[in-house]
Amino acid sequence: MTGGWFRAPLDGRDLRTAWLVIAPVTAIVISVNALTNLSDMPHIAPWEPWVWEISSAVAIMLAMPVPWLATALAPPDEAAAEGWRPKARFLLIHLVALLAFSALHVAGFVLLRTVAYDLVDAGPYKFGDRFIYELRKDLISYATYVATFWLIGYLRRRRDEPVRPVSFDIRDGARIIRAALPDIVAVSSAGNYVEFWLADGRRPLMRATLAAIEVELERFGFVRAHRSWLVNAGRVTGLRPDGSGDWTVELGPVEAPLSRRYPQALERLRSPV
Repeated sequence: MTGGWFRAPLDGRDLRTAWLVIAPVTAIVISVNALTNLSDMPHIAPWEPWVWEISSAVAIMLAMPVPWLATALAPPDEAAAEGWRPKARFLLIHLVALLAFSALHVAGFVLLRTVAYDLVDAGPYKFGDRFIYELRKDLISYATYVATFWLIGYLRRRRDEPVRPVSFDIRDGARIIRAALPDIVAVSSAGNYVEFWLADGRRPLMRATLAAIEVELERFGFVRAHRSWLVNAGRVTGLRPDGSGDWTVELGPVEAPLSRRYPQALERLRSPV
């Protein structure tokens, strides 16, 4: 799923893959930490460090959807975008997500440990005021999970991406015009049709919505610059400011509007193709 609030594709496969990758690593960490605690604290009951570590691992695995959603809302590459707004959005989303992730983790393992202590009649489990201590540890886990989700999503998209076609079939009435992708300069909305602006000057019409054409062409370098325009980033020859945050995209002899409502399009078109 793409679009809306999410800047990166939201795919449940990424979450399942991360669980499969992180679970065995977590099992090793649990064992090492429990055995270390038993060695360093011989006065505690042998079952206690195992309860501590297992409850923490279960709670943190259940809280993993939080960094997964945050990574889709604000992927790490957004922090490198031009301007302060994307950076501020990135920091705000991940700060809120980190606090939620840590709160769920702490609440989860406290609940599990309380139940475990009651079952063995070992008295009440006392957590105390160690939230800040746990938050510092959770920061490392959170950053690791965000990086993991981003990498898994990137590799999945590369795997799923089909071989790039060299042409696109424009169904102009009963005719089919096979246009080379680099020769499609732009696509604009025209009522119930879309109009293709071709490099040779032709402007065939195709009965379709601009949104449907965007889904087919966006992975091949076409950018939504306006609610009524897609432009081929590889054909951009210049960008001209029009005031109030709007721009004109120069595509050789063709000019298309770039609305301030599409700031990511401006960032994309400013970058070298």
